Amino acid sequence: MPELPEVETTVRGLAAVLAGDRLVRVAVHRPDLRRPFPVDLVQAMTGARIDTLGRRAKYGLLHTDRAQTMVFHLGMSGRWRIDPGEIGKHDHLVLETARGHVLALNDARRFGSVDLVDSALLDAWPSFAVLGPEPLGPGLTVAHLARAFESRIAAIKLLLLDQRIVAGLGNIYVCEALHRAHIDPAKPAGAVSRTALTRLVPEIRNVLIEAIEAGGSTLRDYARPDGELGYFAKDWRVYGREGEPCACGGTVQRMVQGGRSTFFCRRCQK
Repeated sequence: MPELPEVETTVRGLAAVLAGDRLVRVAVHRPDLRRPFPVDLVQAMTGARIDTLGRRAKYGLLHTDRAQTMVFHLGMSGRWRIDPGEIGKHDHLVLETARGHVLALNDARRFGSVDLVDSALLDAWPSFAVLGPEPLGPGLTVAHLARAFESRIAAIKLLLLDQRIVAGLGNIYVCEALHRAHIDPAKPAGAVSRTALTRLVPEIRNVLIEAIEAGGSTLRDYARPDGELGYFAKDWRVYGREGEPCACGGTVQRMVQGGRSTFFCRRCQK
């Protein structure tokens, strides 16, 4: 699944051709993805100018001059294609701009979604109202994590994946951040020291920033809007590296937590 860096990379790619431009044609090629397209999407977006673009957690945001925001989620396999040679059967939403660009939302598995929300009500939109702070924003602090983890016996790795605690963190980058901070992913969150959390917060930011700069990590169908692949996967220190050596001299191991694979080094993650 595309995670925060992949969504951020996507939004930046779209902004390069969409920001400030007006949509002259909007076409929906099927009635739904994970849920139905908004019934008024075509009418609301045709003729609208995309003022700015943004991201909240793993959602992309297209803010229009009509005080509405188109919110998209890439699901498992979704991606935007910019100026594709032809429109394919999995290009379910197509936007054409006044400057002549064509953007196609491609989603073979149809686990993504598109919503239309009044811009002034975005923070109160149900999917956003429950989210924790952005990991790249000022709200992610040692104090915030300490409060969220207090007396919790669930593993720290599982709580970091809880979008109510931190918005946008996914499996790959939680594994990588915990390894960099030398924290055992199975350790009860309430037992993680403040010293360890002081290491963790900057490592969460570091791994996300590095992944964004590398264009994300290529997993299955993910590619940037320009068609290029993300290259952060070559810098994974533990994710997907079961049985390989860790930099500390230990060996990367794999276990399952909450139905997801966790990669870690028992030697340096305590």
